[in-house]
Amino acid sequence: MTPDEYCQTRAAQSGSSFYYSFVFLPPERRRAITALYAFCREVDDVVDNAGDPGVARTKLAWWRAEVARMFAGEPTHKVTQALRPALARYDLPPERFLAIIDGMQMDLDQTRYLDYEALRLYCHRAAGVVGLLAAAIFGYTDTGTLDYAGNLGLALQLTNIIRDVGEDARRGRIYLPQADLQRFGVTAGSILRAEYAPGFEELMRFQIERAREQYKLALAALPRADRRNQRPGLIMAAIYHTLLDEIEAERGRVLHQRIALTPVRKLWIAWKTWVRA
Repeated sequence: MTPDEYCQTRAAQSGSSFYYSFVFLPPERRRAITALYAFCREVDDVVDNAGDPGVARTKLAWWRAEVARMFAGEPTHKVTQALRPALARYDLPPERFLAIIDGMQMDLDQTRYLDYEALRLYCHRAAGVVGLLAAAIFGYTDTGTLDYAGNLGLALQLTNIIRDVGEDARRGRIYLPQADLQRFGVTAGSILRAEYAPGFEELMRFQIERAREQYKLALAALPRADRRNQRPGLIMAAIYHTLLDEIEAERGRVLHQRIALTPVRKLWIAWKTWVRA
């Protein structure tokens, strides 16, 4: 299996909405963004699939070294081998790949976030810098597009957090800020036990509105000149905004279920957004 084939397999098997956002790209850019997505999956899986935090830290240290090897022209992993041609072509800096790993490291170091500002740092590392890398691969002419991309990454990560409250709780993690839980009278214990406290629906409605405001902020920052180039990001925004609507329709009841869109619906949203953007 070639490096590109490996990355394509990783992307297709994930079933992620990201896969639908770049199916319409030209081959060269599609290969690059698929490799970037595969990189994110690899380092994320280090944390999610490792039973031993010490082993996970060792693996993340290996990935840090692998990023250095990739930029030195000596990558050893299929993902970094696939990414290597994109580095100079799209001006992708090493510190952004390392920031992604920093985000995964935060998952090992903490399982709670005191307030929204603390959560924003995690979201920036886990998704904001991915947005910046993706925007460069898609192509832009106005640096204002980077403001859009960083804010969109934050919005997408907030949506992931909303969708995955129950799944994350089963791993012992709560990303919803503790200050928000206190505001709505929801305890961490009730979330970990998958119990819907009286204030839980209001808490989730608050999180959904925060994410929607973040999407508005991102889209308002996108320069018109780069709108067509950035269509993959607009597809993600459309898919995830629809997901927020579905979660709201379920009254935010995500502790016992994972609310998702069907592949056909995602593809329909992707095609519709691509032709209209």
